[in-house]
Amino acid sequence: MTYVVTDACIACKYTDCVEVCPVDCFYEGENFLAIKPDECIDCGVCEPECPVEAIKPDTEDPDGKWTELNAKYAEQWPNITKAKPALPEADAMADVENKLETHFSEKPGEGD
Repeated sequence: MTYVVTDACIACKYTDCVEVCPVDCFYEGENFLAIKPDECIDCGVCEPECPVEAIKPDTEDPDGKWTELNAKYAEQWPNITKAKPALPEADAMADVENKLETHFSEKPGEGD
């Protein structure tokens, strides 16, 4: 099992989770975070830190869509280990559903 970042993170990008990760397996996109599955040690400390509940065990990703997306972009984006302010629109976007098709950006973030 590994943890994955899901739709709720898109256009919010709260980074509370990255500082508690003991293996620094988060990678930063312009408006989304990804967990590198090969680095995640399944400790689960990141999951309760996410204010929008975007982090889930991969067992809650039955079709593997989020696991694949996390793996793909964790290979392309820079590592992030320190918390940053959430995106300006985070509070407004927190309750929006199905953001992958309409709001997801493939562009990398800045990383640390």
